[in-house]
Amino acid sequence: MTVTALDSSTALVVIDVQNALVAAPTVPHSGPEVVARTVELARAFREHHAPVVLVRVTARGDGSDAPPGRNEIPRHPGSLPAGWDDIVDELSGHPDDVTVTKRAWSAFHGTDLDLQLRRRGVTHIVLAGLTTSVGVESTARAAYEHGYHVTLATDAMSDLDMDAHRNSVERIFPRLGESGTTAEIVALLAESARARV
Repeated sequence: MTVTALDSSTALVVIDVQNALVAAPTVPHSGPEVVARTVELARAFREHHAPVVLVRVTARGDGSDAPPGRNEIPRHPGSLPAGWDDIVDELSGHPDDVTVTKRAWSAFHGTDLDLQLRRRGVTHIVLAGLTTSVGVESTARAAYEHGYHVTLATDAMSDLDMDAHRNSVERIFPRLGESGTTAEIVALLAESARARV
């Protein structure tokens, strides 16, 4: 389904577009492709004075701040390289952007994201980022549960596994909101801004 509308108070929320994940072998879009489309979205939101939220995930090298609980996937062993959790240069450095740091999959869990959005009167979020089935999907689920309208920029996200990406886009996202391309979202943002004039 194509995205049909954006609320007059819509924010862009970018998930984990940071050095380590952009360098990973993602599908169906490469890290640089996700960065380019996310930059296009961020530029459009900034031009229309709409909030841009940059979310980054971080963790201590020893894993002591990782969410507890047993699972079947081993945690990242050893230390992480310096700067792995820095938001990519192409997106960072804009003083009006909001930065949120998370230590779990969802950008809402244990952060002030909901507070930051509500303070700005946001009722609708557009999501982009990495990875589709983990950070983006978890944040989309939480946004839906918090009562936000959700739009997913499916060409500005990617995953480490094609089946996982496809499952999120085809089966999960339609239950949480509307999906669209970067170009469609940018056009709707401009249309929404003209309607307010």
